[in-house]
Amino acid sequence: MSYDYNESTALIIGMTDTDEKVTAASGRISTQEGTALSIWDKSQDREKNKNLIGKVTASGHTSTVEHTYFNLAFQNVTAVVEQFIIEFRLASFTVKSRRYVNFSDAGFYVPDFGNDEIKASYTEHMSKMFALYGELCDNGIAREDARFVLPYCLFSNFFCSVNGREFLNMLRAMIYGRGAKFPEIKRLGEQLLSQAKEKAPGIMQDFEERNSKTVCDEPDLSFISLAPEHTKKPVELLSYTENAAKRVARNALIADRNYSTAQIDEILSENGITEKIIEAVVKCRRPRALECVNYTLRFNNVSLSCITHFARHRIQSIEIPSLTKTDRLSYIIPPVLTEKPELLEKYKNAFKETAAEYERLKKAGVPEELLVYYQLSGNTLDIVTTMNARQLLLFMKLRSCNRAQWEIRDYAVTALSLLRKAEPEIFKFYGPGCFVGTCPEGRLSCGKAKEIKEKFSTL
Repeated sequence: MSYDYNESTALIIGMTDTDEKVTAASGRISTQEGTALSIWDKSQDREKNKNLIGKVTASGHTSTVEHTYFNLAFQNVTAVVEQFIIEFRLASFTVKSRRYVNFSDAGFYVPDFGNDEIKASYTEHMSKMFALYGELCDNGIAREDARFVLPYCLFSNFFCSVNGREFLNMLRAMIYGRGAKFPEIKRLGEQLLSQAKEKAPGIMQDFEERNSKTVCDEPDLSFISLAPEHTKKPVELLSYTENAAKRVARNALIADRNYSTAQIDEILSENGITEKIIEAVVKCRRPRALECVNYTLRFNNVSLSCITHFARHRIQSIEIPSLTKTDRLSYIIPPVLTEKPELLEKYKNAFKETAAEYERLKKAGVPEELLVYYQLSGNTLDIVTTMNARQLLLFMKLRSCNRAQWEIRDYAVTALSLLRKAEPEIFKFYGPGCFVGTCPEGRLSCGKAKEIKEKFSTL
């Protein structure tokens, strides 16, 4: 098959090599006699499989669809699409990094405004933002800092792999749900649906009929009219499990030793024993006992670029506001620019001019779903996430590391400080990989393990 390498498209580039056979076999195995392999042998006819899968999924048993996997390529789609897709937490993603790749010539998407004058001003403005990005890079500003002036109409490229059930959820949201109001997202969803119908006719059977009347997937809170205010606190610990250390220790003792509750109470009454148990759990390869306690954190004024780093952590409940809610005058300033006044002024003007264009076109009646591209990667939103202590352990290992991008590292270290105050018995053992155990970065290590261990021992 030949492809147009410049086309903005979503393509199914691969699928489970057993087609829909495993999904069909799984639909049969729970109700039919026979071994797994004998039922597999009965599941080789594509037309019969299609009919069976249609019946099974129509009755709501969509877990069988998880056995079929789809590999997707998103080519030259915008960061708006990227942000939308990576929020599907049961999928896997690899995105072209704007920290490392130069995006000067990446190109950008031009929506159908239905107005040549608006199209011309849009193209001129976005070209100006890309030119500024190039100027920042040429003047020694690292790409991870220059990227903040890239508009969200930039062309992003990434791969996504997803099981059939989550793929159905994704298509539903793109074509009928919260993504449908964005013409670009809906168009890409329809592209994928057309391909999926051919490749997986059983799974996609009656898709439109089942989903066209779907319930709105965003709550309507328009009855609250209070104007939002920004907070200066970078991180807030909103809530957390009480007596977390003892809960973790209790779970570990039950799982490892099967002690009675009375025995556990006696063991945990010994001074210092809970701390020793927690340390053993944190340092083991499978710290499942940490999953029994949860922490809800609010991260304020997070750049759109940084939000993508947060969203990549799959085991969490994260709330990210719609990109239509962005305040164009709220943005991050990389510290390195404070040393370069001329570039700093140009950087600030980029956000002011983008905000002014947004307001001008909004007054002219251009809908938010098209104006969403009039925001820069350095614009900010507030997000809230709930993670269990095991996921927070991974988050801190990765994000408080010197190799992490500086913005998310600052958020991680600030969050860890709050968590240590709330639950020191657990979080005194948390920090970057070299603090918890050994540095995982190999030849890319910063080589400062000793001083990092000292820093996080007294954080």
